[in-house]
Amino acid sequence: MEKFFRREGILFVISAPSGAGKSTLCSNLRKTPDFIFSISCTTRPPRVGEVNGEDYFFLTEDEFFKKISAQEFLEYARVHGHYYGTLKSSVISALKNGTDVLLDIDVQGARQIRSNKDPLLKNALVDVFIMPPTLEELERRLRKRGTETEEQLRERLKTAREEMKLWPEFKYTILSGSMEEDLTKFRAIMRAERYLSRRLTLIEDIY
Repeated sequence: MEKFFRREGILFVISAPSGAGKSTLCSNLRKTPDFIFSISCTTRPPRVGEVNGEDYFFLTEDEFFKKISAQEFLEYARVHGHYYGTLKSSVISALKNGTDVLLDIDVQGARQIRSNKDPLLKNALVDVFIMPPTLEELERRLRKRGTETEEQLRERLKTAREEMKLWPEFKYTILSGSMEEDLTKFRAIMRAERYLSRRLTLIEDIY
């Protein structure tokens, strides 16, 4: 079918409360050449094992604010005391070239992209919310991760309660299960979106 049609890229946006499993899901998706993964900028310090330019672009607040002033971000937000942002140039360029893009961002960032008036972005956007099964399970996952203090954990759970209320704003919601289940559900969404008739442009007469 590919030789008869072309399409612009799809912007897959994955959001979830901290600890719900979106980073693990995105990490597994990055192992296949289905799309490019947009690397976010952040002012938070790297966690153990994270690599600058692979997991995030780690910036100082001064560097981050300069990019805001230069309007280099597609979206940005302050989350748990640190700033996160998505660089505009790489995302727009990929979509125009017909390359799908995967974004791992919080609900604030997803809302900013959703409200963007650019026709390219509006047509490309497929936003997916990962819903944890319960708050108790989310707390278990956060404790297992072991990267937060007790105070930080309580704050993340408080934020998660509010973020979980926003699931109706997203086009798709996945109730998180095992990593294999989440991956299967997301790939079903991905396949369906790629074959939507409205995304396809006929480039060769097949009749």
